[in-house]
Amino acid sequence: MPRILIVEDEMQIARTLRDFLEVAGFEVTAVGDGTAALASVRGDRPDLIVLDLGLPGIDGLDVARELRHTSATPIVMLTARGEESDRIVGLEIGADDYLVKPFSPKELVARVRAVLRRTSGVAMGVEVLRAGDVEVDQSKMRARVDGSAVELTPTEFRLLATLVREPGRVFTRGQLLDALHGVAIDTYERAIDAHVKNLRRKIEPEPGHPRYVLTVHGVGYRFADA
Repeated sequence: MPRILIVEDEMQIARTLRDFLEVAGFEVTAVGDGTAALASVRGDRPDLIVLDLGLPGIDGLDVARELRHTSATPIVMLTARGEESDRIVGLEIGADDYLVKPFSPKELVARVRAVLRRTSGVAMGVEVLRAGDVEVDQSKMRARVDGSAVELTPTEFRLLATLVREPGRVFTRGQLLDALHGVAIDTYERAIDAHVKNLRRKIEPEPGHPRYVLTVHGVGYRFADA
């Protein structure tokens, strides 16, 4: 049974989300602040974290930053911050998905299921993809660049696998969001730019002058085919 950690200081919201997730078949732990969240991740090792950004004490963004230093556990952000800049910051830190309050608990359950499917499922077809000196082992969710292992979040891994599978193909932002989420979760296609930025920071020798993940201006991205 997948284990979900809810980090939400509004107890009524936390209880509602816990009830919906438990009915959906998840084992759920709920905490109300960032310090407790970090302790719970270290001790319980959840399969996914539902993280509210508006936490007392340690802000949710700081919690996410700390988690990403040591963990690739998927994160679904909850935020009342509707500004695009806030969503971009969360995605750049390494969140896998986000929901802006108010939202339907049923939608959260659907998002959680979608994130877990794409981060734990084995892709169909060839398990080990290679393009140049980049290797993606889909069954083990491992990536190597020039022989060295690279630690990626589940979303970054899925993005890299999608691009490496078809070197040279130009993907629009919408197509990449479809690949990451199963269906385009919203019209916010620029969210993919934050994930690409994170991926480049980890795999490119010079992220400012990418060798592998190339921008096709006005369209989207492609993986270098030579």
